[in-house]
Amino acid sequence: MPTFTSYDGTPLGYRVLPGPGPAGGPDLVCLPGGPMLDSAYLGDLGGLAAHRRLVLLDPRGTGSSAVPEDPATYRCDRQVDDVEALRRHLGLDRMDLLAHSAGANLAALYAARHPQHTGRLALITPSVAATGITVSGEQRLAAARLRRDEPWFPAAFAALERIVAGRAGADDWTAAEPFFHGRWDAAARRFAADGESRKNQEAAAAFGGDGAYDPAALRAALGRFEPPVLVLAGELDLQGPLPVMTQYAGLFKDARLTVRPGAGHFPWRDDPAAFASAVAEFLAAG
Repeated sequence: MPTFTSYDGTPLGYRVLPGPGPAGGPDLVCLPGGPMLDSAYLGDLGGLAAHRRLVLLDPRGTGSSAVPEDPATYRCDRQVDDVEALRRHLGLDRMDLLAHSAGANLAALYAARHPQHTGRLALITPSVAATGITVSGEQRLAAARLRRDEPWFPAAFAALERIVAGRAGADDWTAAEPFFHGRWDAAARRFAADGESRKNQEAAAAFGGDGAYDPAALRAALGRFEPPVLVLAGELDLQGPLPVMTQYAGLFKDARLTVRPGAGHFPWRDDPAAFASAVAEFLAAG
């Protein structure tokens, strides 16, 4: 895998999935979520690599990227400089960004700090933590109730209720995992188990630590951000219920909210072709 050296000397790795045509298509830099998962779980984003050349960053301390000397650099706002180092390494004056889940916090901070180098933003089932928007427990429960006809619902919902109430037991997050997926089948179970093994838990704990976010300043910056933004939500995603995604999209000057029917937190897995088509259409628009 190719590597580059970030601002503090930490070697970081990334995957490249060539796009269509002899030139491979323009680069789309992709930031994974987790927080602090390596990029492998993104796969080819439902076939999006057929439309754009994907550059998928492994955040510091994950996948092919080295562990930094200073663990404080795991904080989200510090990782903005990693994204900027990648842009310089790729020789891009302006880059389109795709970010999933917690990675949307990093993308938003990057766009606020480097608007002149940021093109279109595709934010996939985004975390809203950096903006100060909150997701209430009742909003999560309301989204979960859409799954009431699923055979696993009673046990998973009981676990979610304990999580929301602040009484989570050791196994409750595992029990509630089906809510994150549009289909809780064998493939989803393998995907969930693999994700846990790829996550840097120390880095995840530091990602949103004290000082990482200045919500008021970020909201102001996003309101001035000129390029178009796609907020792609999953109908069934309890991490980003529709009212929250609507509020989040409203922070941007020019944002389109798209809700994928039947999709959970990983919409490229639930309907790959529809996901890739929606994102490619947005990125190709004039």
